[in-house]
Amino acid sequence: MPAQQKKLLFCTAGLLSLACALGTAAAVGSQLWVRGSILCSTGALLVNASGAELHKFIGDIQYGLFSGQRVRQCGLGGRPTQFSFFPDLLRTIPASIHVSVILFCAVLIVFALVGAGFFMFNAFGSPYETLHGPVGLYLWSFISCSCGCLIMILFSSEVKIHHLSEKIANFKEGTFTFKTHSEQFANSFWTILVCSLVHFLNALLIRFAGFEFPFSKPKESGTITGAVDLMY
Repeated sequence: MPAQQKKLLFCTAGLLSLACALGTAAAVGSQLWVRGSILCSTGALLVNASGAELHKFIGDIQYGLFSGQRVRQCGLGGRPTQFSFFPDLLRTIPASIHVSVILFCAVLIVFALVGAGFFMFNAFGSPYETLHGPVGLYLWSFISCSCGCLIMILFSSEVKIHHLSEKIANFKEGTFTFKTHSEQFANSFWTILVCSLVHFLNALLIRFAGFEFPFSKPKESGTITGAVDLMY
């Protein structure tokens, strides 16, 4: 591939990595990881609510990695409350999984920035082998993509398996019991998915630029024997 096209590919991959780093940073500080609704089951059972009456007992909830908001509906109007994961909810939620998600987000941001820098270095500089050259670009892209996948897997298990929304809704509730009525992942969660796909695309761009995947067996060709003959 001509040098100008390689520069263009590396510049594109570098800008994509930078955009992913900024997008992940914005997602980490956002409250739009999960949106849902919570049902005040105690109040609904007391009045035997059904149909249209049931909506008077359905509130809203949304949260991110650090904070969120819930609106409790127990038949007397909504009561919005702000909450924070640190330090309020640490004893209620699966803290090890939650902290791991935040750490992997930090690693994803760091390696996306590192990848962006090395893509630009390969585009305009004269990279030497190992971590500064194509092998390093594959490595940074692989680590970033893997971190994105781990973030989604861990956070999904925290929400779906450990019932995170329900634990948040029932935090410091002595009289009423809340159950998850509906929940769906919001914009920030899908931002992580897009970033993971972009890092995978970057690895394909490196291969498209003409660099073999690491640990792949080189193909035997006549150019090798020709180079050997020139030595003698």
